[in-house]
Formats: sequence, C-alpha cells, structure tokens
Amino acid sequence: MKEIKIFRRVGSFAENKDLAREIRIKELFPYVNNEKELILNFEKVESTTQSFIHALISDIIREKGVSVLDRLYFKNCNVTIQKIINIVTEYMQDKS
Repeated sequence: MKEIKIFRRVGSFAENKDLAREIRIKELFPYVNNEKELILNFEKVESTTQSFIHALISDIIREKGVSVLDRLYFKNCNVTIQKIINIVTEYMQDKS
C-alpha cells in the first residue's frame, strides 16, 4: 500500500488544482489502475478547497466507478477536510 503525503506537496492549505491534477495523474492513477490500495495522508494540512479535492479524485471515481473508494484511504483529515471529501465523493456518486 502506497501513502501520499499531501502536505509535502502542497503545504498546509491544499488549493492548487494543478498540483492536485499532477498528483492524480502521476501517483493515484498508476496505483488504482493496478487495483492497489492507496493512502492520501492529510497530516499537517489545515484546510483544502473543494476544487482541490475534486481535481484530486473526481476523474478517478468517474473512470473507475465509486468502488474505487474502497481502495482509497483518507488519513489524518480534520473535520473540515472530511466534510469537503464527503461533498465531492457524494457528488460523484450522484453523477454515477
């Protein structure tokens, strides 16, 4: 299982959609394409934008289906980040 430390790439406020896209393309897709589990570790990240989370995971859900969420683990998320992840994942499930 691979772990991606979000803070290391974006700092304490995850807002840059281009970085989210880069993480998704270079790190998330290769693992989920191989049916492997992946941890997205938000330790030290204080907040994020909905657009960052959307850019990070929505295309994966769209392409692989909502069952991909069984292989994605969100670690060390504060309440704010949890709510944003829930908003994005629920939105993507409604679109499926």
